[in-house]
Amino acid sequence: MTKAFVFPGQGAQYPGMGKELYSQSSRARELFEQANDILGFRISDILFEGTSDELKATRVTQPAIFLHSTILAACMDDFTPDMVAGHSLGEFSALAATGAIAFEDALRLVAVRAREMQRCCEQTSGTMAAVIGLSNEQVEAVCRRAEGLVVPANFNCEGQVVISGETQAVTEACRLAKEAGAKRALPLAVSGAFHSPLMEPARLALGEAIRKTRIVKPICPVYQNVTAYPETDPETIKANLLAQLTSPVRWTQSVGNMLVDGADWFMELGPGTVLQGLVKRISGGMVSIDGKSAL
Repeated sequence: MTKAFVFPGQGAQYPGMGKELYSQSSRARELFEQANDILGFRISDILFEGTSDELKATRVTQPAIFLHSTILAACMDDFTPDMVAGHSLGEFSALAATGAIAFEDALRLVAVRAREMQRCCEQTSGTMAAVIGLSNEQVEAVCRRAEGLVVPANFNCEGQVVISGETQAVTEACRLAKEAGAKRALPLAVSGAFHSPLMEPARLALGEAIRKTRIVKPICPVYQNVTAYPETDPETIKANLLAQLTSPVRWTQSVGNMLVDGADWFMELGPGTVLQGLVKRISGGMVSIDGKSAL
């Protein structure tokens, strides 16, 4: 069996996540308390007792999901991956779980990422939309035709692509997508244009922090969002992380490459089950899929 572990991104959070894990594991308690100290506020209290609205705050959401995923991995007796991947924010979880970045360093990077992305959202007028029922190539063509800045942001699975950019351009692209035969083209309830050139100021600020962070060879290949290929070289990993905020998440391609490289068992580590569904669709239901998101 060739084991692949995948880590979710922003949007997977839910109130109470991690509470049972904290109560059951001394290692989990240690890591949550370390995170509280690093962040300067008790994020564990917000995870365990906070409302959905409190969890939606970007400064909370991204560190919360990172913590849930990485602490789950740290508390597993059988975390022995042959390969890993993370969706957007989840890439930081994947790199921390496989030892490429120390837990505390990765958490600090995620905190910077969340802060700078929020700042970008406040300074630009951007949004995102999900296009259902068109091929990747058709969505790319629609984005090229639309007036203004709009690009594919997440290639989630065949027939499901998220686009991102200036609000008016995204609206026009949705209209063009429907004309091209899309089943749906739905605006998303997000605060900005993630994985688009509008995130350039955040990329520059995060890049400074990434360049100062020590990255070492992970225990297994990490299929990175920017290229969809397996990476183990620290400098390549760093370069891809630098590019991630303004580049599309090539999730369809990443999972496809993992399948080609022999993955026949997937486990999602973190809140929610979104990635399990995407892997099922990409693989045609031909692999074993599990989840470790209940705690």
